[in-house]
Amino acid sequence: MRGMTLQIEREIRGGQGYLLRNILLFGRMLRTLGMEVIPMQIIDLVEALDHINMRRREDFKNTARTILVNQREHLALFDRAFDLFWQTREAGDLAKLDLNQLLQQTPELRQEELVPTESDDTAKGLERESEEPSLDEIFTYSEREVLRRKDFSELTEDELAEVKRLMHEMVWELEQRRTRRKIRSPRGSYLDMRRVFRQNLRYGGEPLKLAWRRRKQKRRPLVVIGDISGSMERYSRVLLQFIYAITNGLEKVEAFVFSTRLTRITRHLKQGDVDEALDYVADAVEDWAGGTRIGEALKTFNYEWGRRVLGQGAIAIIISDGWDRGDIELLEREMRRLQLSCHRLVWLNPLLGSVDYEPLTRGIQVALPYIDDFMPVHNLASLEQLGDLLERLGERRPVRRQRPLRFAENTSPVDRLEDELPQVQVE
Repeated sequence: MRGMTLQIEREIRGGQGYLLRNILLFGRMLRTLGMEVIPMQIIDLVEALDHINMRRREDFKNTARTILVNQREHLALFDRAFDLFWQTREAGDLAKLDLNQLLQQTPELRQEELVPTESDDTAKGLERESEEPSLDEIFTYSEREVLRRKDFSELTEDELAEVKRLMHEMVWELEQRRTRRKIRSPRGSYLDMRRVFRQNLRYGGEPLKLAWRRRKQKRRPLVVIGDISGSMERYSRVLLQFIYAITNGLEKVEAFVFSTRLTRITRHLKQGDVDEALDYVADAVEDWAGGTRIGEALKTFNYEWGRRVLGQGAIAIIISDGWDRGDIELLEREMRRLQLSCHRLVWLNPLLGSVDYEPLTRGIQVALPYIDDFMPVHNLASLEQLGDLLERLGERRPVRRQRPLRFAENTSPVDRLEDELPQVQVE
């Protein structure tokens, strides 16, 4: 509210001010009518109120026209929209505009009063906009927004189908890493001596023209390990749909699930559509909704699959609620080994979306020191948050403060020796 005049501030503090709300509504109405109005223009208009006389209607209209109109053919459209929106209102009444009455007048505005005759292009643009939802639909109850925030465990069958469709519409982009290979580039950091000599032979061998190379960029591999034990049964199906979406949306993705044992499902998720692929997964997994032995599953992954899929700076994602009935020392040891083998270790917990969640289970308490990012995965909004993280990981690893392992009395000398040896970290 920095850019408001003192008069408007007093009206809003007195409980009668709706000017900012009306300006936002007016900007959205212009977008509905085909004009390109961005949020920054709305902010500029609000800040401009400090420099004009709000008691003069023409000053406000000219200021709004200057800031919000980007194309000449939209001038007539803006004038008609402005007159109807702020109709018969003086400067002192702008803060008391009846929004309900405005919304009821919007269809007439778009179909009859706001069809310009000066430009055929504008008329065609309005014709296309008429097929889109009206302003009433935009400002009424938004089912999609509610669905983005709704917990996966509370979805109905129809909502689950809609969530599945929205998952497949998501675009996943992984942060790229610099490889050791070099490619040609006009603004590289490395001299390409072979090209320098070849191109300058015509000048008698003198290096008059330089050629450059840069490090090649390549997307990091992604490894997803999902928990399908009994405690995750409410989320297993929808999270498998998420794994299917991300597997088919990226190039190098390896997918695993575990309950009491680890099962690789990468090939199964490549079969047909999502329902067919999940049926293949259900047939391949023998311990669906069984007990939870996270440590044993991670040990199987580290010893049998780690060297194959964790190269090239891979990102590892574990999806689990942390309930573990296995060996806690084994879980700690394998979490440490997994973190040292990957570029980033992300743990997604569906229970983390609850406001009163506390990491009280033994599995989570042991695993937390070795987790780089601990995030919720209980609704669509949390998946969007994960997507934002994967796009901006950066070249460097996060600071890791691993604590010394606490060996149990029955730990074998071989396992103890392996943990004491230095680990090779893959960039």
